[in-house]
Amino acid sequence: MLATPSGRRRLIDHPARYVVLWFLAAITTGTLLLLLPVSTAPGRSTGVLTAAFTATSAVCVTGLAVVDTAAHWSGFGKVMILLLVELGGLGFMTIASLIVMLVSRRLGLRRQLVTNAERGSLSLGDVRSVLTGLAVVTAVVQVGVALWLAVRFHQLRGFGLGESLWQGLFHSVMAFNNAGFALYPDNLIGFNDDWLVLVPIMAAIVIGGLGFPVLVDLTRTRARWTGLTLHSKLTLSATAALLLVGFVVLTTFEWRNPGTLGPMPVGQKVLNGAFASVTPRTAGFNSIDVRAMEPESLLSTTALMFVGAGSAGTSGGIKVGTFTVLALVVWSEVRGNRDVTGFRRRIPGTTQRQAITVAALAITLVLGAAAVLLISARVSLGDGVFEAVSAFGTVGLSTGITPDLPGVDQLILMALMLVGRVGPITLGAALVLRDRPARFRFPEEGPLIG
Repeated sequence: MLATPSGRRRLIDHPARYVVLWFLAAITTGTLLLLLPVSTAPGRSTGVLTAAFTATSAVCVTGLAVVDTAAHWSGFGKVMILLLVELGGLGFMTIASLIVMLVSRRLGLRRQLVTNAERGSLSLGDVRSVLTGLAVVTAVVQVGVALWLAVRFHQLRGFGLGESLWQGLFHSVMAFNNAGFALYPDNLIGFNDDWLVLVPIMAAIVIGGLGFPVLVDLTRTRARWTGLTLHSKLTLSATAALLLVGFVVLTTFEWRNPGTLGPMPVGQKVLNGAFASVTPRTAGFNSIDVRAMEPESLLSTTALMFVGAGSAGTSGGIKVGTFTVLALVVWSEVRGNRDVTGFRRRIPGTTQRQAITVAALAITLVLGAAAVLLISARVSLGDGVFEAVSAFGTVGLSTGITPDLPGVDQLILMALMLVGRVGPITLGAALVLRDRPARFRFPEEGPLIG
């Protein structure tokens, strides 16, 4: 179809629509693969909803699960989950962009502008440079962390060479792609005293969550701050600030909690406080029991999950860039500045409106989904909002209610995961992408605010 003129025109005119179709195709394929008897461990059975939920969670790099990943799935099933996560983490928009490039040899201006919404690219550079950078970063980080973890798992658990490499590879892929699937029933709680396991996983989560445009920019400038784009500066500075604030807030609230950090020595409290701050960036791993966390910590974690990490990476949420632009808009308005600026650069009005639109759509979706959970599943307000934000942010952290939710509520979480991965703007463009040239402008009049 892509080779025909009509198919090519449809792809050019509606590229975002093809991204959604690619995601749906991957989820469908993953569901069928997980429904195969060979995917399920002996003595267990997999229903259609369980397979579909797991495939959606994997392709959308979330990590929410309705069954115990370690016990329910066979070795083949776990490999399928890993491949689905890897496929979803690389970003189907990049794959779709590559298909366009292979057909037409060169992306036109309009197509690049549309695909930039998912890729987070700030220029109209050749897609091949992004793909090359993506492949190199993915290979180096995942292989390096996998080998490190393999050695550590061998030392701690006495696994053989093959099992150690598998354990290292699986958790490395999950960490870099910000997906919270683990091969242990308690996730990573059993390693909450081991710096040599949690620190490399945190590093992979942060690197994958920065977004490929930032990683490519860091490589291009050799990490020189003055040469970075505004997008990279905003992402890096906001990421550091959110990680620090999250660490201080979560560690403070959980310091004396007997169900989480309370019984731990000081060094272990610091380690797990840092891990608890990193994983809401859409990773979904947990080294402490989320259900035992204080209400203040759950609220703080919800806020971090809603923001997410960098654009065009492996994260969900509204993205750090969106959050930072909104913060700069508020700061400029409070100070009475006409222009919104950051690092001596003026932020265009179109970017400000896009940030407001993304945030408004995200809030509406999350609150709507949480309301349905409250009415249908009769969950508490805190659990409903937490689970909805975790799904939209493609995080995977859970208070434990997801496996017990009715089927319709699990379908809602699946839809939230897809929207959170594809992005509200991209999904909207896929449905109603069309030009709206302004033939005239109305007179200006400002309503009262506040």
